[in-house]
Amino acid sequence: MGSEPKVGPRVGVLALQGDFEAHAKLLESLGAHPSEVRVPGDLERLDALVIPGGESTVMTLGVEREGLAEPLRALAARGTPVLGTCAGLILLDRDHLGVLDVRAERNAFGRQLKSFEADLELQGVEGGPVHAVFIRAPWVAEYGSEVEVLARLDDHPVAVRQGNVIAVAFHPELAGERRVHRLLLARNGRG
Repeated sequence: MGSEPKVGPRVGVLALQGDFEAHAKLLESLGAHPSEVRVPGDLERLDALVIPGGESTVMTLGVEREGLAEPLRALAARGTPVLGTCAGLILLDRDHLGVLDVRAERNAFGRQLKSFEADLELQGVEGGPVHAVFIRAPWVAEYGSEVEVLARLDDHPVAVRQGNVIAVAFHPELAGERRVHRLLLARNGRG
């Protein structure tokens, strides 16, 4: 028998709204196998999950409509690595899915016209600053003792980790910034 080729991790991307396709392309470039998540059955046999940016209210309604809230909480509780970006950070907070012990402040840097880009030192990422695109971005207004702040901007936490969950207030996929997704893949041991 020949040896089996190494198969990259299967990473779900919540595909209810937002730029999930950009995340899928970035994950493919890292050797992962992205799959769209729209209903609870799509969460089966995932090695990791990305909750993309988008409009958090629309995404929350979609999660409720499709019955995804409890399955998403259970996935994270099992230790599956999760990455939330921008609205994904909001969905993971105390007031929404309750996966992260944080409270996110929506549109914290301002509305669409106040969108900007910045270079951030992101703890755990080598190779210099991470280029971050902030669009109607949140920040972390409060966080519990189990939450590790990975990056700050204007003294506001904009990247956090709690156990197997990483959340950032920006869009790494829009900047072609692969290192944030590498952090996610490294957490499952298959990246």
